[in-house]
Amino acid sequence: MEPTFNPADIEATWSDRWEAAGCYKPSGTGTPYSIMIPPPNVTGSLHMGHGFNNAIMDALVRFHRMRGHNTLWQPGTDHAGIATQMVVERQLAAQGINRHELGREKFLEKVWQWKEQSGGTITRQIRRLGSSVDWSRERFTMDAGLSKAVQEAFVRLHEDGLIYRGKRLVNWDPKLHTAISDLEVLSEEKKGSMWHFRYPLAGSATGVHGVEGSDFLVVATTRPETMLGDSAVAVHPDDARYTHLVGAQVRLPITGRLIPIVADTYVDKDFGTGCVKITPAHDFNDYEVGKRHDLPLINVLNRDAAILANFEIMANGTFAALEPEICPAAYAGLDRFAARKAVVAQAEAEGWLGEIKPHDLKVPTGDRSNVVVEPWLTDQWYVKAAVLAKPALQAVEDGRIKFVPEQYQNMYYAWMRDIQDWCISRQLWWGHRIPAWYDANGRVYVGRDEAEVRAKHSLAADMSLRQDDDVLDTWFSSALWTFSTLGWPDKTPDLSTFHPTNTLVTGFDIIFFWVARMIMMTMHFMKNDDGTPQVPFKTVYVHGLVRDGDGQKMSKSKGNVLDPLDIIDGITLDELVEKRTTGLMQPKMAEKIEKATRKEFPEGIRAFGTDALRFTNCALASTGRDIKFDMNRVEGYRNFCNKLWNASRYVLSHTEGQDAGQDESLPLSYSLADRWIISRLQETEAAVIASMADYRFDHVAQTIYDFVWNEYCDWYLELTKPVLMADTTSSPEAQRATRRTLVRVLEAILRITHPLMPFITEEIWQRVKPLANVEGEFLMLARYPEPDLLRIDAEAVAEIAWVQQLVAGLRNIRGELGISPGKPLPLLVANASASDLARLQRQEALLRFIGRLESITPVAAEADMPPVSTALVGAMTLGVPLAGLIDVGAELARLDKEIARLSQEVARVEGKLSNESFIARAPADVVAKEREKIADSLRAQAAVKGQRERIASLA
Repeated sequence: MEPTFNPADIEATWSDRWEAAGCYKPSGTGTPYSIMIPPPNVTGSLHMGHGFNNAIMDALVRFHRMRGHNTLWQPGTDHAGIATQMVVERQLAAQGINRHELGREKFLEKVWQWKEQSGGTITRQIRRLGSSVDWSRERFTMDAGLSKAVQEAFVRLHEDGLIYRGKRLVNWDPKLHTAISDLEVLSEEKKGSMWHFRYPLAGSATGVHGVEGSDFLVVATTRPETMLGDSAVAVHPDDARYTHLVGAQVRLPITGRLIPIVADTYVDKDFGTGCVKITPAHDFNDYEVGKRHDLPLINVLNRDAAILANFEIMANGTFAALEPEICPAAYAGLDRFAARKAVVAQAEAEGWLGEIKPHDLKVPTGDRSNVVVEPWLTDQWYVKAAVLAKPALQAVEDGRIKFVPEQYQNMYYAWMRDIQDWCISRQLWWGHRIPAWYDANGRVYVGRDEAEVRAKHSLAADMSLRQDDDVLDTWFSSALWTFSTLGWPDKTPDLSTFHPTNTLVTGFDIIFFWVARMIMMTMHFMKNDDGTPQVPFKTVYVHGLVRDGDGQKMSKSKGNVLDPLDIIDGITLDELVEKRTTGLMQPKMAEKIEKATRKEFPEGIRAFGTDALRFTNCALASTGRDIKFDMNRVEGYRNFCNKLWNASRYVLSHTEGQDAGQDESLPLSYSLADRWIISRLQETEAAVIASMADYRFDHVAQTIYDFVWNEYCDWYLELTKPVLMADTTSSPEAQRATRRTLVRVLEAILRITHPLMPFITEEIWQRVKPLANVEGEFLMLARYPEPDLLRIDAEAVAEIAWVQQLVAGLRNIRGELGISPGKPLPLLVANASASDLARLQRQEALLRFIGRLESITPVAAEADMPPVSTALVGAMTLGVPLAGLIDVGAELARLDKEIARLSQEVARVEGKLSNESFIARAPADVVAKEREKIADSLRAQAAVKGQRERIASLA
């Protein structure tokens, strides 16, 4: 092996070899195990969140593959309608091109070109992460097969009466000119105003300067521009101030239109004036009030959120049911915020403006466009989600689908039990075009294609039909992901073998967007043999968001987003700065990000390799918590890779060309250390398998780390040296057993660790397997270790634990006295039990080697010892004579300092316990612990004073 571990030398090679050999394809005769990759959007490149969940998924996939399951990890990417269209539109805008100038067909050609470029980048990244997905099955949400599935799902839902087209309020993005879902709307806290306007009662004097409640009502609003579309003023039915006015009318300022006063419990009579303007076409709550009171919906805004010249009025379910209202000329065409200022100015000039109060409000903002979203009345396609939600709720309630951690099922329940109809149409060009056609009279026909529509409805060949221009919400196609990728609507062998899938690994932020919708759609379309609904997956493992080292959410605007490949392969500071600031629209922001980058990574990022990053991600995967990504952790696990590499070099140097126990017929004599490490291996294997079953990847990583670093490398390798060194007196049987144990435990370590760190383990395993008598071409296809609890040797475990305590005591003495680790020391032992004495005799040679001791001498009691530095191992006292070893003056000064510290600690705790208030308030166990602290400090102080007296005698 090379003297140093260099991940760049091995990682790409192994990825290519595994893929070329078909290792990623389903194999094995065991129970099928399948995972669907959450398809990344083709909007650029992967980020640390992708790197994190890929590490988790690949750990699961490799683990189950090695356990003999017929394992499939299905890869693919998502077309990401709005996000991808925005990326391409920005690119065209930089060239001075508008998509409408290109036209739909040529624009889509540009998007497909971008998809090929971005998809290629993502594919390279996923490969570089070591993800063992079956690339031969790669899918895209707009490939031919998935497009067929989307059409089929839409048509069937329409035939089942679960898809309909209707004119309803939607979240309208006036910049992107499309409807967006509630989940794509951010609620931002902003400082605003509450304007109070006087609405004159019908029949009152022309002016509004009379008495409130007799001549006018005062209505408070944060959106003056929408008063043009008011349909009523509402009061609470129990508000005595206004009950006599219910059924009367007020005159709407500006337009002069009469509108009714209605009573509705929606109104909070204790907020503001208790009078609320009702604008059903521009507020979701007002829309519901309007339905209850059969109020007309008056739309005053166009698709740009500017004021319409002719308002659109809808009543009884149709437009034009009422005479259209003409917009006052001064307002026609004004942007909504300009109209707001104009309304306030007119109100002030004409005397119907009351007071203006500061008001904190939540402003709905599009998560991609960053503009204020408008509730807007428009024709859209909807899914009756409440019908689909019932079986999807039951599947979680009865345990067919389990959330890990369980707390996230409450988030799922909260949304699903109050689910609204799902608006699935988007006014975009990129996406699955809705399979609906219109005739000249506006009648709509739904079918898989135009030919089917004509045949189904017996339409003449020369009858003109126009396909709906809208596309489907991206989440509609991704909701079909688990079964559409396996060939549905056809009944394929893959579908029957790998569906339902086993585990979904995802972030909590898309439980509503994706997880819930997958469950709903799958249970509607997929059935078990007995006709019952089939779930898409059995377990949803939910992880937190990946945050930076300061706990901040990673975002492009902050400049703290990291590409996992930058950590794997390294990147210079200048390259990193350029990468972070490229494409930012505001130079000031780019400057801010550059400054932050230079401060955070003054020398760039060194190459850590894939294995170190993957192990870090698993180690950080505490269930239910956000992931605070720390580069120091990556550095630490890079050191762990080095530790494993160097340990393997030690093993190979002592076993290659030697008798390593390959011949099973030859006798073996296992040492205490051999029996101990074999025992600990069984316990480690059992702990890792249990933690994998519980999705505690952090426990998996910690268990492996502790066993490899602390037990195998730091202890066992050291304990083998007396057996294997050149001048050893060990028998051939003992040497053979130790070599065999060295190799076989290392080989098991590589198998245990492989799902988390595939590259370094495969590289080492190829060198170790002939020594361990292991067959097979690749480690990734080897059998995962299973613990043999019969091989646990409790006596060996206990005795090595005793040895470790004794050596740790010796090391503490050396550290306190500043004695070199290699300097031989005499050891005196007092208060040794019969068991201790027996162990000292059995392990004398081992202790002298590991502890660097020149002698071990039992004495009856500590009083029989000369001045010594001591350490306790249970009831046994270790003593190292101080004569000639230390600077007496310096040691006395150190001990005086420790005595003073212990005295201060005793005084501090005594002061707390003498405080009657503390005793009265503190729980009994807390008080007891404080008293224990005093006792412990006094015992320690007495021991140190005794040590001081002994050392003082040397002076």
